Amino acid sequence: MAAAEVWKFAPAYELPTWPHVRAPDLDARERIRYPVVIAGGGLSGLTLACDLLLRGVEVVVLDEDDTVGVRGASSRGICYAQKSLEIFARLGVYEQIRAKGITWSVGRTFSGADEVYSFDLEDDSRSEQPPFINLQQFYLEWFLVDRIRALDKRAIRWKTKVVRVEHASDGAVVHVETPAGAYALGADWLVDATGANSRIRDALGLEAHASRHTDRWCISDVRFKKPLPVERWTWIDAPFNAGRGVWQHLMADAVWRLDYQMDEHADPESISQPEVAGARLREQLGPDVEFEFVWIGPYQYRDHLLDTFRVGRTIFVGDAAHVVCPFGARGGNNGIQDAGNLGWKLALVVQGRAGEALVDSYHAERHAAAVENLKVTSRTARFLAPRTAAEHRLRRAVVALARTHPFARKLANTGRMAQANDYPPSRWAPAGARSLQNVALGTTTVMQLLADGTRFLGLWIGGGDDDSASLGDVARRLPFTAHAVAADSPLAVHLAAARGSLVLVRPDAYVAATIATPTPDRVEAALRRALALDADAR
Repeated sequence: MAAAEVWKFAPAYELPTWPHVRAPDLDARERIRYPVVIAGGGLSGLTLACDLLLRGVEVVVLDEDDTVGVRGASSRGICYAQKSLEIFARLGVYEQIRAKGITWSVGRTFSGADEVYSFDLEDDSRSEQPPFINLQQFYLEWFLVDRIRALDKRAIRWKTKVVRVEHASDGAVVHVETPAGAYALGADWLVDATGANSRIRDALGLEAHASRHTDRWCISDVRFKKPLPVERWTWIDAPFNAGRGVWQHLMADAVWRLDYQMDEHADPESISQPEVAGARLREQLGPDVEFEFVWIGPYQYRDHLLDTFRVGRTIFVGDAAHVVCPFGARGGNNGIQDAGNLGWKLALVVQGRAGEALVDSYHAERHAAAVENLKVTSRTARFLAPRTAAEHRLRRAVVALARTHPFARKLANTGRMAQANDYPPSRWAPAGARSLQNVALGTTTVMQLLADGTRFLGLWIGGGDDDSASLGDVARRLPFTAHAVAADSPLAVHLAAARGSLVLVRPDAYVAATIATPTPDRVEAALRRALALDADAR
């Protein structure tokens, strides 16, 4: 492409819009109170709203805009991990995601022109969902909005800006401004899903412990005439990018996402000019590469972590609670998984079927997950942008060894891909809790067994119908269903549970307990503990 030519830009991302509808609160004689109000219609807020609606809980979502994504912005989040995809399978939007997105499992890491490490995430997968699907974030939010509207057209209130919140021990009063006028609505529970710059969090004076990294990157969303391999390729020190890092991913609509690491002192405006971005592409793919830009933009990342994810009846999810470096897709996925963790707990508490202390387990588990993700992504950031001479030497040694020694290849850290976090031991789960993949079980799957309401699932390994029936009294008193599983089935093998044991699975597909010699009393005791209904869990 000659310098005198006009740079080709594809049509910008087209975002849907929805109309503002006058809220019934404006005409009510008394303030209306709702079980759950969610501030923010991004990934975590929409996932939680959909989850709660499917569990029979009335929800109101307040969103300042009338669309999804961010106007004029890029693809934003793009990589959705298996655990998130399993959540979306239960919520009823997975098939749309699979049809629109790009499924992948192979990743390759390069140093210079040499491949130093590769992986195939299918090797450890038994799920009905793939390890990853790439999809521009606004599409996923769009699918969630359509699903929520099918469940309750009144649930999302567009063009509704939260201006003030009165917090109380039994809920909150949320003051909003809309095109039709200002009003206040009551909430038994308020969920802050307004993102990294949450005004609700800041108004409470909560310390986020924020830190900003000096590392700079520039995104190029591009369409190429000649396709590239459908794999995750990363360079530690790309020769075509002045020895700095590069990520390369395919997304929906044949759009490639390329992230180029820049000099930390680079001017954001200069590095995102079309002629500069075009020169980078030609340096990488050759002078004759044919392409058109969809979007170009710089970014600089930060991280933060709240000390508590719950203050009274106000709960923080997603970026309002935690932000990590963008390596390994651990940002959006963990906001989605926050919602998957909180939804069933909040539903059971609202419905009076669990103790309120169960909501505290959301903080205990998801804060621990955020700490782990912060640790993992920070290590990647230091590997990609060494700060000291010692770190530079270490990286050179790792790269040199990785070319010939398998043990060193996993040390070439260009991002540990997001996965379902294990949860530490707690009074709700004394042995901790680990995620169960969505394994097929005859004509059904784990997620299909968990899709009906908000019930725990007891997988009786090698048990028969008579064994399952013996737990009928427990099922009548508590939200629980028993299901017999053949001892030689793929699910039993995946669980690695002994014949005759009962594996208690929570509504978020985490194993809460394994009971070696199950009796109704033992199963009930484990359930009551997991539901914060016993004295030890309060």
